[in-house]
Amino acid sequence: MLAFILRRLIQAVIVMVTVAFISFMLFQYVGDPVVFLLGQDATPEQIRDMRAALGLDKPFIVQFWHFLVNAAQGEFGLSLRQGAKVSRLIAERFPATLELALVAALMALLIGVPMGVYAALRRGTFTSQLFMTLSLLGVSLPTFLIGILLILVFAVHLGWFPSFGRGDVTQLGWWSTGLLTAKGWHHIVLPAVTLAIYQLTLIMRLVRAEMLEVLRADYIKFARARGLTDRAIHFGHALKNTLVPVMTITGLQLGGLIAFAIITETVFQWPGMGLLFIQAVTFADIPVMAAYLCLIALIFVVINLVVDLLYFVVDPRLRVGKAGGH
Repeated sequence: MLAFILRRLIQAVIVMVTVAFISFMLFQYVGDPVVFLLGQDATPEQIRDMRAALGLDKPFIVQFWHFLVNAAQGEFGLSLRQGAKVSRLIAERFPATLELALVAALMALLIGVPMGVYAALRRGTFTSQLFMTLSLLGVSLPTFLIGILLILVFAVHLGWFPSFGRGDVTQLGWWSTGLLTAKGWHHIVLPAVTLAIYQLTLIMRLVRAEMLEVLRADYIKFARARGLTDRAIHFGHALKNTLVPVMTITGLQLGGLIAFAIITETVFQWPGMGLLFIQAVTFADIPVMAAYLCLIALIFVVINLVVDLLYFVVDPRLRVGKAGGH
């Protein structure tokens, strides 16, 4: 187990260094940050002094090492557009994105898993076929179109939910949350549903496929021969053995929800990291772009590590295999 964790940690470090290098290359090939800071009318002397102050006159490898050390401490310099520390901007926006992603993930799990189980156990019924048809629509429709349709129906025509913003938030130290206020929940419904629909349909189809495969396994036949009830077979044996692939997809999709909430945040003007990144791309705000890439890579690395460790908890065959290998 310890050797497994060490291997994963080494892999995580390699991935983070690679992403940091890609982020650093943004500073080299996506415009000159000195020109962005000083403007086009800066004199050669001002540009030279600013490059020296930022350490841009040093060799490439020295610049990258300084960037790596600062990134490990969460420091990416100043935003070229807002003039504020990038770490502060990320800290202000991250709670909104994480909150939106977690609510969307819970929606996808709490609705997608029961729908997938029902579609597997009641295969061929009208409701099961309806679920599969709706899942195709959820997979096929682009996220921005789903968001616009939800705004049109539930915000413009029915007026049930607001179409933009985060609502009232509560400060818990440096962390801000809208889940402790009624208006915060009111505002999060539409963007969370928009973000959850694709994940929900994916989980539903995965659970259905895994359940159908497990129900054909020999040990399920033996369980039936022993006289176990359908409830015990379906939920005590079949559903439990679908957890490993579902857990893998759910873990990766949580990282995807955080990383790719950009479209949803833009449609609903949700004040999260995705909207900050879009604004950074528009104005070529390279420090913000680099920080976003490194943070998203870190989130994926941590989630993958947690999912790998959960395998040992959920699937005893993995523990036996590791023990036998050693």
